[in-house]
Amino acid sequence: MRFNKYLIFFFVSCFCLFINSQDNFSNKTSIDSLIELSLNDEFSWEKRLEYSLKLSNLAKETRNDSLILRANRILSMMYFQLDMDSDYIKTNRGNLELAKKLNDSFAAVVATTNLGSIYRYQLKNDSSYYYYLQSLKYFKPRENTYLESNAYLYIADILEEESDFTNSEVNAIKSIKILESLDETESVLDDLWIANNLLAIINKELENYQKSLEYYDRAIEIAKKKEKGYLNEIYSLHNKAIVYRLLKDYEKSISIFEQLIEEKGKYNNEDPKFYPSLLDNLAYTNFISGDTNYNYIEEIFKQGYNLSIEIKDDYTRMSLASNMAKFYLDRKKDSAINYANEAYNLAKELSATEILLESLITLSKAKGGDEGNSYLIEHIRISDSLLYIERSNKNKFARIEYETDQLEAENEQISKENFYLALLSGGLLLTAILTYLFISQRAKNRKLKLIQVQQKANEDIYNLMLSQQDKVDEARTHEKKRISEELHDGVLGRLFGTRLSLDSINFKDGKEAMMTRANYIGQLKTIEEDIRKISHELNTDFVSGSGFMDIVSELIENQTQAYGLEYDFNYTDDISWDSVSNKTKINIYRIIQESMQNIYKHANAKAIKISISLEKTVICLDIIDDGEGFDTSKSKKGIGLKNMTSRVEDINGKIAFTSQLGHGTTVNVKIPYANQSE
Repeated sequence: MRFNKYLIFFFVSCFCLFINSQDNFSNKTSIDSLIELSLNDEFSWEKRLEYSLKLSNLAKETRNDSLILRANRILSMMYFQLDMDSDYIKTNRGNLELAKKLNDSFAAVVATTNLGSIYRYQLKNDSSYYYYLQSLKYFKPRENTYLESNAYLYIADILEEESDFTNSEVNAIKSIKILESLDETESVLDDLWIANNLLAIINKELENYQKSLEYYDRAIEIAKKKEKGYLNEIYSLHNKAIVYRLLKDYEKSISIFEQLIEEKGKYNNEDPKFYPSLLDNLAYTNFISGDTNYNYIEEIFKQGYNLSIEIKDDYTRMSLASNMAKFYLDRKKDSAINYANEAYNLAKELSATEILLESLITLSKAKGGDEGNSYLIEHIRISDSLLYIERSNKNKFARIEYETDQLEAENEQISKENFYLALLSGGLLLTAILTYLFISQRAKNRKLKLIQVQQKANEDIYNLMLSQQDKVDEARTHEKKRISEELHDGVLGRLFGTRLSLDSINFKDGKEAMMTRANYIGQLKTIEEDIRKISHELNTDFVSGSGFMDIVSELIENQTQAYGLEYDFNYTDDISWDSVSNKTKINIYRIIQESMQNIYKHANAKAIKISISLEKTVICLDIIDDGEGFDTSKSKKGIGLKNMTSRVEDINGKIAFTSQLGHGTTVNVKIPYANQSE
């Protein structure tokens, strides 16, 4: 019950922070509109998450840490609403680091509070305790804010759950002192009720029963001040009745339980589990008070037990089974054993150690003998284990607090040492910079010379490639002419002579022979025309348009075959490569080559698509693969990517890498086409 209340005011505090953050954002229209869309409750949380992610990415592009911090606080709100816990934790950790960097104590409080709350929700008490301790270090002395009281209250709740009652009480009192200095809003009254209720529980565990009753009375007074405090009031009354039972004032205890049972209609719809719990406590209190009306007590027990099964409330069912086992112990041992076994099994399933121990005692009494002793031995073992865990937890939280303080002290010492070291290193650094500038200048000169030599070598290589291509093209042209001449002067001449002979024979007698010969002559004419057409086509100049694109096509075909890749190569005829400088063509060739090598080495791709197009006065080269992709923010330092970038910059172009893990990579190169010259 207490933990659910914490979730409510955690949400309220986060929402207030996000509204506050809106006022400090940049005035850029796109950012303002994304903030408005992200905070618009007319959209679904999923849609608002989309806008928040866009807002966060846009803020990162500005490289403004303050803007990034505020955008990510809105983003974390969306993660919280959509139960994306890992993203919520990651975002708030990043916000905490940014807050430290900006020395923004308020933002640090928000991040640490959010982290403490989510870890509490995940039942990771040590992590939750650590971050709430951290949050307290960012509050100014005597600032007395709601969030500070909230942190103390969380810490008190964690320590009470870990049975460190003394320290839990100290932190709960600190929370109350701050809350009592604030205006009595519904949230403040709610926290005051939680804190007083918690102090009552702590004093009950410490057997300070009168003190416990005092705190329950305060909690009831606070609940009556709330607009919707009825449930809080009856919970405190219920717990107060249990304290009266511990004091053996059974009359007062039974009176409170009966009063609450009569008011069933007021709370049953909001908390249907409360009524069977009341029946359980009423029956058990009557039983231990010495009431001999066993049929009445049994009837109440069974009513509560059946109702707990009906509403699937295993916790109340477990408590009822345990108490009913005690009730039947001296009357129906079989029933006592059955209910005790049921309580034992449910307690193990629900990790309810107190009921587990009670059921073991009941089973040991019901069974007796060696089997009963075995239950007692298990009881002793669990009790010793719990005592050890309780001591370990106390040491653990004390160690967390100590290590947190020690870490801060070490950080302060390191900061001082770093300051003195910076002063000492200043003179050496200045000398080192001058030396570096001198050496780097010499290195740059050597690098420029090397680049010039490399460019000359690249142009020589390309010219050699063009020369070889020209020789191949010249040989092809000579061969075409040779075949054309052979067809024209040889085959065509013989066919022509044959046709003349057949034409002369056509004057011989016989109509049938004449028609047959005419048919042959017609066929020979057709053959003659076909050969003349072939001769004409072979003699046509196909060299035009060949050259650089042929070289690139050959490169792509050879490398894809060697790498086992499917490829699709498209290029436009609108580019006059003769007007493009050899330097540009060499670099385009090398970029394609380098890109294909990278795809083979790293991408595990099955296919690539390469296209060369002309957009106005820009040559566009696109290389797309279906490989694994990579993180562009982390991989731009690779040698292959550096070489490609360097080549593009060398010809006044631009290159962009677009990639996502699992979705392949796109390389886009844009090179000026106008005013190309050698």
